[in-house]
Amino acid sequence: ILDMQLRRLTKFSRIELESERDELQRRIADLQAIIDDPALLRSVVASELDEVARTHGTPRRTVLLASGGGSVAAAKAQATPLEIADDPCRVLLSSAGLLARTDNAEPLPAAGGRAAHDVIVSTCASTARGEFGLLTSLGRVIRGQTIDLPSVPTTAQAPNLQGGSPAAELFALEPNERVIGVTSLGEDTYGWALGTERGVVKRVNPDIIGKDSWEIIRLDDGDQVVGAAELRDDAGELVFVTSDAQLLHFPASGVRPQGRSGGGMAGVKLAAGAKVVFFGVSPSADAVVVSVAGSSKALPGTDAGSVKVTPFEEYPGKGRGTGGVRCQRFLKGEDVLQLAWVGPAPAVASAASGAPVDLPAIDPRRDGSGTPAGQPIAAVSTRTHH
Repeated sequence: ILDMQLRRLTKFSRIELESERDELQRRIADLQAIIDDPALLRSVVASELDEVARTHGTPRRTVLLASGGGSVAAAKAQATPLEIADDPCRVLLSSAGLLARTDNAEPLPAAGGRAAHDVIVSTCASTARGEFGLLTSLGRVIRGQTIDLPSVPTTAQAPNLQGGSPAAELFALEPNERVIGVTSLGEDTYGWALGTERGVVKRVNPDIIGKDSWEIIRLDDGDQVVGAAELRDDAGELVFVTSDAQLLHFPASGVRPQGRSGGGMAGVKLAAGAKVVFFGVSPSADAVVVSVAGSSKALPGTDAGSVKVTPFEEYPGKGRGTGGVRCQRFLKGEDVLQLAWVGPAPAVASAASGAPVDLPAIDPRRDGSGTPAGQPIAAVSTRTHH
């Protein structure tokens, strides 16, 4: 620069200023075009608002409900307000134990993004002024009034239960008793299937009695129900997954229904020290298996472990009372399945707080190892509820 002639430096400065002038003139022309065209102005404002929402947006704190449901005190013995139409609806249970009802009986939408408390682990049919039942880990059915639940309006997006009511606040549960499902209590109820931590399976006849709660399985001391579901027919598969990564499934039609006082029968053969971590009813088509492996020495809820998603069709069926097949290979430091789930795709997962957790892509390997999870997974369910 020091060797350049003054006129050359002046020329470069002039070129730079002319370029800046041309850029400013183009910018002014673009802005004037936006001002002169209302449609273009609305489009620009909308796109900039979307960008602000993506950059600085936070989850909605106020949850809109179609109905707030009944109060805890009113849930005990208050006359049903007849001004609410007794329309068909669905009762929903979230992974965090929140309850709500929909405002119609249509299939739940599966589209849209994720949200807190959007993992719906159980649904059942009811009516707005009808009844439903809770299925619990102590093998009980607890009767509930649908109208006492807050109503979640159905939209084009998959529902979430951020405005739901905790089941533990609406119903009197025993110490260490957990709600694991909901069921209809109508004349067309087909029956229930239950699986226990010690590998017992039971199909229960739909014996609905006039009490607030009743037992539907006789449990041995120290045993508990890990999975319970309402049956719609005999076509489904009953599935066990054990803590040592063994998966067993067999037709529901192969289990003879029993009365309420029956203790069930052998479902899966357990190795020494193993227990059942999942039991459920699943269709054989379009189902996936989600398994999460970790260390038995880690404190509950602190080990993210590794997770695997595999097509259910990769696992051959075996007879009731056998040991099943391996569903995940443990990595170094892993010695137990912390969680498992089998059901219709697509699967969605959540943390203990109800926050969404991403799952890896489907892995076709039947007994492959998992992918490290981003955070501990507390629950998995399907996005599709019919």
